[in-house]
Amino acid sequence: MDSIKKQLTFFGSALKIRNKRNDIIASNIANAATPNYKARDINFLDEFKKVTNTGEIKTTHSKHIPTKNYNISGKAFYRDPVIASLDGNTVELSVEQMQFAENTTRYQTTLNFLNGKISKMISAIKGE
Repeated sequence: MDSIKKQLTFFGSALKIRNKRNDIIASNIANAATPNYKARDINFLDEFKKVTNTGEIKTTHSKHIPTKNYNISGKAFYRDPVIASLDGNTVELSVEQMQFAENTTRYQTTLNFLNGKISKMISAIKGE
């Protein structure tokens, strides 16, 4: 039973952090035309390590996608713009849309893993 709880907690924590990141990125997109608005983000790996008390997630295969490491303390940080805006806004819509799409894909993948685990547990309980 402890293993089941650990797995559900693991995937649940990942979903919560991905959801929080989507909210922050959506806020950035919504404020793309707000003067002096500063784009924010969080580092998923740092937040995940803090929640799960695990070490760094490493790639073990050449086809794995390495993640970016922003070297932050787990708090929301301000993104540095590639091209500065004259009105002081640091939201770059194309960057935000790309980050949102990537995070949403990772959210859906985590959700699929969680659904798979739950389906296997239900099958085992039913004796299928």
